[in-house]
Amino acid sequence: MPLSPTATRELLEQLEHFPNKKLGQNFLVDGNIVRKSIELAELGADSCVVEIGPGLGTLTKAILNSGASLWAVERDACLAKHLRIHFSDELNGISTMNERRLTKQTILQLIEGDCLDHPRAGLPAATAATGYRIVANLPYAVSTPWMEAVIAGELPERMVLMLQKEAADRYVAPHGTKTFGAISIFLQSVFEVHSKHLVSAQCFHPAPKVDSVLLRLDRRTDAIRFSLAARECIRRIFTQRRKQLGALCKNDS
Repeated sequence: MPLSPTATRELLEQLEHFPNKKLGQNFLVDGNIVRKSIELAELGADSCVVEIGPGLGTLTKAILNSGASLWAVERDACLAKHLRIHFSDELNGISTMNERRLTKQTILQLIEGDCLDHPRAGLPAATAATGYRIVANLPYAVSTPWMEAVIAGELPERMVLMLQKEAADRYVAPHGTKTFGAISIFLQSVFEVHSKHLVSAQCFHPAPKVDSVLLRLDRRTDAIRFSLAARECIRRIFTQRRKQLGALCKNDS
């Protein structure tokens, strides 16, 4: 279960940490949303999961309780320190008996850094290639550049993302609408929208000024990814809508 709003405030006071608006630090305090996130992710003991911005560790704990192995990246130094202390057993390795041999298995790996530098939280390429999932509460400021970085690499089988409603609307926007843009094309070419659920601002501490959306995206079997040149051309089309397509797509030379 996640911390209640009161317990969250008390823990933040104990850590002498004030939520950073620039980093989009709004901590989930609703147990139903945590359960829904894990349910949508459909995790098991053989799952490899990436979490972006674990914060106080609410989703982190739920992911680990599913038996999955987890790679996480946290930018805030204070919160990263808290996570290292709170999940020290999982970071250092859990002792297990396997075929009468005592072994230690590390089920949590944590990077202190920027998710734009580590979009898959250090998940090894070989592990990513065998299949992985992403579960994350994404800050608005990094959601689109992070999403583009994920799309450019080894694609996850599934993503369960908490996003500000504005970002989620752009990602799943149908063509011909005002919110349809370059990121809509990039994302919908590789992922199908399985489900989306509106999440009230009151499910977070501190409560943001806007509602959020819990979004599940499944990798398409017919995924299409664009070259760098094509992506740049598509971006220009949407940032310079009044220009003719031929002028936008031709080489600058």
